[in-house]
Amino acid sequence: MTHQGPERGRFDVWAPAADTVILRADGTEHAMTRCSDEPAGDEGWWTCPGAPTGAEVDYGYLLDGDSTALPDPRSRRQPNGVHSLSRTFDPTAHTWKDGHWHGRELTGAVIYELHLGTFTDAGTLDAAAQKLDYLTELGIDFIELLPVNDFNGTHNWGYDGVLWYAVHEGYGGPAAYQRFVDAAHRAGIGVIQDVVYNHLGPSGNYLPRFGPYLKEGAGNSWGDCVNLDGQGSDTVRSYILQNAAMWLRDFHVDGLRLDAVHALEDERARPLLEELAEMSQAVSAETGRAVSMIAESDLNDPRLLYPRSENGNGLRAQWCDDFHHAVHVNVSGETAGYYADFDSVGALAKVLQEGFFHNGSYSSFRGRHHGREINKKMVHPSALVVCNQNHDQIGNRAAGDRLSQTLEYGQLAIAAVATLASPFTPMLFMGEEFGASTPWQFFTSHPEPELAEATARGRLEEFAAMGWDPMVVPNPQDPETFTRSKLKWSEVAHGDHARLLDLYKRLISLRRSTPELSQPDFAATSVLFEEDAKWLVLRRGGISVALNFSAKMVDVPVHGQHLLLATDGGTQLTGAGSEAALTLSGYSAAIVADR
Repeated sequence: MTHQGPERGRFDVWAPAADTVILRADGTEHAMTRCSDEPAGDEGWWTCPGAPTGAEVDYGYLLDGDSTALPDPRSRRQPNGVHSLSRTFDPTAHTWKDGHWHGRELTGAVIYELHLGTFTDAGTLDAAAQKLDYLTELGIDFIELLPVNDFNGTHNWGYDGVLWYAVHEGYGGPAAYQRFVDAAHRAGIGVIQDVVYNHLGPSGNYLPRFGPYLKEGAGNSWGDCVNLDGQGSDTVRSYILQNAAMWLRDFHVDGLRLDAVHALEDERARPLLEELAEMSQAVSAETGRAVSMIAESDLNDPRLLYPRSENGNGLRAQWCDDFHHAVHVNVSGETAGYYADFDSVGALAKVLQEGFFHNGSYSSFRGRHHGREINKKMVHPSALVVCNQNHDQIGNRAAGDRLSQTLEYGQLAIAAVATLASPFTPMLFMGEEFGASTPWQFFTSHPEPELAEATARGRLEEFAAMGWDPMVVPNPQDPETFTRSKLKWSEVAHGDHARLLDLYKRLISLRRSTPELSQPDFAATSVLFEEDAKWLVLRRGGISVALNFSAKMVDVPVHGQHLLLATDGGTQLTGAGSEAALTLSGYSAAIVADR
């Protein structure tokens, strides 16, 4: 146990299920004793007063006479993998140089989602730091890192983590993480960390040996549910809350993306999400830094965002998949599966004005009504994080293909304008901005043969059931699947890659310099569209954003007299004010200002 709190010792461990616990530290063994006088609900801690005091100690726990030492559930380092001894780490040893940094609010910001292992050839935090100048020039405000908690194997998306307090050594470990955040802040970029509290990975999860971390008889799509409301759940919830606080305090991150909160099985009167929001606000007040808690949720339930005083969870933002689906259908024409309900320009129009498409409407994919209407008096548009691509929407496709692998420049440009000129908080997925030719596929590196085979077989069976040719589906265990997913940075200087990158830079710059685009307001947002002609005009105050989703040239009515941006050279603005008309080439977009 490292740095859990002043009332706990350095190697204290929660093991209520054990009869005996021995600490093995630097080759010596020390019998541990049960802590006494513990508060109700937090029983089961063990302590070792005579434990080693060295600056860096390799250690583990022997439970009930077992000869194999288990890693610390709160391990800060696993230098030799998740099945090996833990190593102490002092988070205060780093000399921070980000004293000028007071955080960044989400309003007006642009987020950049990246996976460390495939962002650069080296796949490390230090290598990613070398790209900060590029991200600054692009205009990025936040980097959102896919999970970095420790997992078994060399490469993984990150959602198979089993030691939530440890930064994966392959990325550089915790010291490299501190260096990265420090460098990002000095570059004027905030860091959001993706964290997973709804399940644990299939290899190296020793938590059940220590105590009731998991909920018996309850599971979700990825395995057993975390015990948030059963016997012993007080300490499990503290385990999560203290982990979240660790990222904010010890690593100076500016927010957390909470993975799949709809998979948290929590029937307590006071939900964990509410406690996380309260904790983050306390840390923000304590540090003087803005902190954002962002939920991934497919519930379309705005109560996640409502203030706690209004019986909400009080989170700062949540992902909005409806926006992605509406843009994807309109630029690609794909309407299978969950895309079916979004097969219209009107679907995008509704999302732009209401936030959710399914806000109580019937979902054909689910076979039931879904979602809840947003109370716009309690939810700011910036509380919805939107994208036209992300790790899920690309990686969970059979071949992991990006939009840039199937669409032309014009369609990619429309998606970019729709996302970056929307009234919401836009998020890019790494490489999107230059139309990366590389896929981003589902990859794993499970060392255990049985698990490796089961993972590969399960992936094939999943897509075979949907009618996909097995030859199209890459083997997640094949190292080439991982290697293929790495970005090719040489592309940014050539052809349509460079052209698209320039568009993204101009869009982000325009967004930053135009108050109507950077300061969203539901009341100042309206939409005009023509379903048959497949065009849409988004009005945001004195700005008109025109999108032509068809291959034909169209004339659309706009207010304004200044053409601020066009994705195609054939765009023409005639007239002025209410008499203005905009001619858009096929698959193009433009932004016009009233004055």
